Amino acid sequence: MPRNGSMRLAVLVSGSGTILEAILKHGISVDLVLSDRPCRALSVARDAGIVDLLVERNDWTSTFDREFYTATLTKVLKQEEIDVIAMAGFGTVLASDIHEGFPLRILNTHPSLLPAFPGWHAVSKALSYGVKLTGCTVHLATLEVDAGPILAQEAVPVMPGDTEDTLHERIKETERILYPKTIKEFLDSLGGSAQTEPS
Repeated sequence: MPRNGSMRLAVLVSGSGTILEAILKHGISVDLVLSDRPCRALSVARDAGIVDLLVERNDWTSTFDREFYTATLTKVLKQEEIDVIAMAGFGTVLASDIHEGFPLRILNTHPSLLPAFPGWHAVSKALSYGVKLTGCTVHLATLEVDAGPILAQEAVPVMPGDTEDTLHERIKETERILYPKTIKEFLDSLGGSAQTEPS
């Protein structure tokens, strides 16, 4: 995609690519889409003319070599001269190499109002706890999961009769607006234009 002297952004994906689609819909230029498994998001990237790479994770057992996988993935990102990373439903928790290679330049989105309900199953935990408000948080990823500096948050009410699916979908609707907006602001703060050039 055309650029104008801006930071090079990679989006890390594992699933359907709806967050990636939201990022692109907001006019943010993406240089690389990388996944840990075959998924629809790679097709979204390909259809948008973005370089897509699969650094496949073949081991989902307790013997998974997280350090080796992270080092491999970080090397690829460095080779592609990436400056900033946005996690978009990426399903592998990464080891220290990537945080050392991209210190405080990895953004993530999480379906709760952190520090409440970090980690997996945040939506079901919110429902089980009986909260009236939850939401979504955009933060900088650190080695400790969901514990990095918070960049933006937006609340989403829990409605009577909500299921995990209905609540999560409303959080995702908020996320698809808040996350691209925050990515753009973050890139702009680093002096890089986040917008694609007009065609």
